[in-house]
Amino acid sequence: MAGQPRTCVAFVRVNPLDGEHTTADLTAVLPAAPDGIMLPKAEGAAGIHALIDLANGVAVPPILPIATETPRRPVRTGQLPAGQGQAGRHHLGREKSSRVGRCFHIKGGGRPLHRPFEMARRLTLFAAHAAGVAAIDTVVPPIDAMDELKAYVDRAQRDGFTGMMAIHPAQVAAINEGFTPTDAELSHARAVIDALAAHPDAGVLKLVEKIIDRPHLVQAMRVLAASQ
Repeated sequence: MAGQPRTCVAFVRVNPLDGEHTTADLTAVLPAAPDGIMLPKAEGAAGIHALIDLANGVAVPPILPIATETPRRPVRTGQLPAGQGQAGRHHLGREKSSRVGRCFHIKGGGRPLHRPFEMARRLTLFAAHAAGVAAIDTVVPPIDAMDELKAYVDRAQRDGFTGMMAIHPAQVAAINEGFTPTDAELSHARAVIDALAAHPDAGVLKLVEKIIDRPHLVQAMRVLAASQ
């Protein structure tokens, strides 16, 4: 209910725009002030704007478009609105896209994706960063495959994803742990920020035998933000 405090972030998945229930979904959930709306089968900026139009002037929270649930969606990943406005996240879908048009078949668990789906994953990552929004990786379907899950989480974090979806609550702890910066990473990030702040006019600096510059500062700030 609206006004009641929540102890966690709440995103609500509505029905896709190609059906008849999206407007009713928005009418039901927007009064409860969710933190975000998950939009399946979203196709570029047009899908995001269409969802906003269905709200009939009611404020819509950040939208999480699922990137690959139709064959057209992967090639439209670059059409996201820039900035932290309505496209608050960008999520790579997995299960449904493996069945759409037989073009994104994947292997189970955390094992490597087949090549067409791997391409969609990369497009999702780059499109999210280009739009300045969080890149959310796909799920690992087997609930009890914790080693595969941890391996996939590690890969997603290294590749530049901000987080990933869980298909079951049992996966949440491992995902949170994998995307939470370690003490060593936080210490290094603070050292980078402090070094560059102490020499604001320097183009590059040496820190622990390595060269750092503005891109390292941006990354360090992201690491600290991820720890909040």
